[in-house]
Amino acid sequence: MAPQSMKAIVINGNEAEVCSNVPVPKLRPAYILAKVEAIALNPTDWKHIHYQLAAPNGISGCDFSGTVVEVGKDVTRALKPGDRIAGTTHGANYSQPEDGCFAEYAVAKGDLVVKIPDTMSFEAAATFPLGVSTVGQGLYQQALKLNLPNNPTKAGETVLIYGGSSATGSLWIQYAKLSGYRVLTTCSPHNNDFVRSLGADAVYDYRDPECGKNINKDTSNSLKLVWDTICTESAAKICAEAISSNPSGANYGSILEEEFPRQDVESTFTFMYTIFNEPFTKGGEDVSAAPEDFDFAKEFFGLTEKLLAEGKIKTHPEKVGPNGLEGALQGMEDMILGKVSANKLVYLIADTPADSQARVELSSFVR
Repeated sequence: MAPQSMKAIVINGNEAEVCSNVPVPKLRPAYILAKVEAIALNPTDWKHIHYQLAAPNGISGCDFSGTVVEVGKDVTRALKPGDRIAGTTHGANYSQPEDGCFAEYAVAKGDLVVKIPDTMSFEAAATFPLGVSTVGQGLYQQALKLNLPNNPTKAGETVLIYGGSSATGSLWIQYAKLSGYRVLTTCSPHNNDFVRSLGADAVYDYRDPECGKNINKDTSNSLKLVWDTICTESAAKICAEAISSNPSGANYGSILEEEFPRQDVESTFTFMYTIFNEPFTKGGEDVSAAPEDFDFAKEFFGLTEKLLAEGKIKTHPEKVGPNGLEGALQGMEDMILGKVSANKLVYLIADTPADSQARVELSSFVR
């Protein structure tokens, strides 16, 4: 049984703090209640604080691992109390403030959690769920529409994953390779061996002024499929230069609506929060429920569970920080300041100091 209250990272405006008297979220029919063991940071976590997107007293956090405590009556996955799982939540959800997972307990959409192998640590398991949701939407469902790993292509097509050493980029490389594609990527040269170990066929230095042109040349002006994990103006420029001058069938995808320099290339922007199939408001904009996104995500997380069990997907290298929830606040600052490269910041809930009242104010940080 879960207690009535818990420690959690709570957001108010552009401030977040560790609070110790937060009500444990109530189980909803399509959800599971989990005891959270480990959490992992994503850029969206600090951005929701920095840009004041959360409801007052909203709980932060999207990536977690832990154990099932209770299963809602509408969950169709075969889950039971005690199962070791990893999942993603709609952290800092303005429309449902208790949905974050940076807490001792969390509710998560039951059909979207993944049972983790017995050999996988909670620390490693916390690193992948949100990234997997973006892979599913971007590579397969909405943007590039590649063949799934259980039906790999035999056409020898090439895909560029811009930002391959990032936490999501490392997953994109692996899935694209499992789907039968030749994979090109960009990163800093000191991460070349890392991305090659994941299956990248060719690696380019994004700081090279000729990066995009070199990719275009090496692909004989034939590249049509590009996913951008970094989503900056400079990244979009390199991707635009890399894509074939013949735009027929070309597609550029990303998770942010960064204006793409080429109007002749189809651009697709995905929004992972739609996988939960519930309406929500973000930044003053209303977003409708998307049953088709939920259905695909359910299938894709099921496929991911199988790939993990077979050892075909490696989780991104985790860097476990000190002080649990308190440490996560420091980790958000480190991410904004560009101090994180080629690893994912992870924190164990049990390491949170008993008397922690840590607070961070993120409005003064500029990326």
